[in-house]
Amino acid sequence: MAFESLADRLGSVFKKLRGKGKISEADLKEAMKEVKRALLEADVNFKVVKDFINGVSEKALGQNVLESLTPGQQVIKIVNDELCALMGKETAKLDFSRKITVIMMVGLQGAGKTTSSAKIGGFLKKQGKRPILVAADVYRPAAKKQLKVVGEQLGVPVFSIDESTDAVFIAKKALEHASQNANDVVIIDTAGRLHIDEELMEELKNIKSAVEPSEILLTVDAMTGQDAVNVAQSFNKQLDITGVVLTKLDGDTRGGAALSVKAVTGKPIKFAGMGEKLTDLEPFHPDRMASRILGMGDVLTLIDKAQQAFDERQAAELEKKIREQSFDLNDYLNQLGQIKKMGSMQDILSMMPGVNSKALSSAQIDEKKMGHIEAIIQAMTPAERQKPEIINSSRKQRIANGSGTTVQEVNLLLKQFVQMQKLMKQFSNPKKLKRGFGGLGPMFR
Repeated sequence: MAFESLADRLGSVFKKLRGKGKISEADLKEAMKEVKRALLEADVNFKVVKDFINGVSEKALGQNVLESLTPGQQVIKIVNDELCALMGKETAKLDFSRKITVIMMVGLQGAGKTTSSAKIGGFLKKQGKRPILVAADVYRPAAKKQLKVVGEQLGVPVFSIDESTDAVFIAKKALEHASQNANDVVIIDTAGRLHIDEELMEELKNIKSAVEPSEILLTVDAMTGQDAVNVAQSFNKQLDITGVVLTKLDGDTRGGAALSVKAVTGKPIKFAGMGEKLTDLEPFHPDRMASRILGMGDVLTLIDKAQQAFDERQAAELEKKIREQSFDLNDYLNQLGQIKKMGSMQDILSMMPGVNSKALSSAQIDEKKMGHIEAIIQAMTPAERQKPEIINSSRKQRIANGSGTTVQEVNLLLKQFVQMQKLMKQFSNPKKLKRGFGGLGPMFR
């Protein structure tokens, strides 16, 4: 995950500070040296690091922090506030002030621009908007087809003109089409290049002049580190972008781009790509990202994911079943499906406060176990799902054969489910509720 190495380094620095009853000026300087080294290793822009360290040191020395009762905690708070400021303080939102919002997507080839265009379209559709995707990359043959495929998967219409190679003409016609078909957001997927050149910029300037976009979003690959910042500088100088979409933040990236882009260009990160799925796109929240970097978790994003994944009607039915103590394996299967929508267990746990990234990376979380559980339940008859107690030895063998698992795995699931049912009885009577939810036991070893 992004920032994992940086979070570990900063965590060890702050652990030393918290362990001291008093912090001297020398202690603070030594800690700031370690923070500086960690940021530079994370590929954060050198000037950004210098300004950041100066800002933290000035505030820590100037607020009587060293004389306070909890100096370590106060220094961490200052670092957290400075990280938020570095990435933009507040969440930057899209401009929907016009009747039709035009979002012009720009960037180099390979950064994930076409996929990000579709992801934004899908995200806005969930917000109640009526977006349309525009295939304006007339040079890369696969771009138009790719946009149509992902657009169809998300249920977002794609506008294209097969016989035209004029991107400006296509963009203009797309606006007319949107006006006639009540689309309130037009997302234009423009052409990219392997590198920035005059021809590319001239075409992008012409599209900008023709459609006057509300937003010009630059897609940059977080894996490229400082190169991403340099690309952002160049595009901003030529086009005056309104924001950045940072892709591949779920990968093995050091995070320098996320911490540098806003400070260097003055333009905010508006979205972050957190995976390969078309739903793996998040609005970029500086405060939440700072919390992740400092190992404090990200409970708000976890809540957002849960609200998107869990169906309100099913949640109400589940609550009723818990009260009536009629929770069965069908309900268990439904809950597993909704948890899967939230992402991998590794991602979910990484958002929990106090979960150490090193411990998390070394934990044996077998994502395949969830698939095994689903297969076992799906191999059961409707009667067996409703009343697991009727499952005898021969039925277990049949279920194991049908799900491609073993009888031992079937036994383990049934044992865990019995434990869950006992727990559900406690949920139905709050006075007896003393222990946490343990139903996902089979996924862990």
